[in-house]
Amino acid sequence: MDRLVKRRDFVAAAAALRANAGPLLLQGRNRNDAGPVRIGLTVTKKHGNAVERNRMRRRLRAAVREALPRAGQPGFDYVIVARRGVISARFDDLIQDIERGVTRLHSGSRRRRAPQGHPPAAAPARAVGEAVDDQ
Repeated sequence: MDRLVKRRDFVAAAAALRANAGPLLLQGRNRNDAGPVRIGLTVTKKHGNAVERNRMRRRLRAAVREALPRAGQPGFDYVIVARRGVISARFDDLIQDIERGVTRLHSGSRRRRAPQGHPPAAAPARAVGEAVDDQ
């Protein structure tokens, strides 16, 4: 199992499929090749100090080693976005959450994230009492 290290790979996975699974969010992208599964982990600073974040990453790496050989598909990139509950979750539950999230990603019920562009243009302002033409 390879690691994702480049930002563009993380961004591509974030724009693809996603599924919530317990104390984590799974994002996945099909690379359309037969290469090995690649995994990326994201733990933000809002979830604790460096010691806690590193503990979360170690727990996730160990759980991924158990879960992805059974649930992952070749040619996919997976990004796991950790939440605070990863520290206190039982390890067996963490493995099951990863497997369930990956299964939900591949079930086809997960939708792609909407592209983030500009919001739709607002209608032009009208003067008070101005007629609206509804043709």
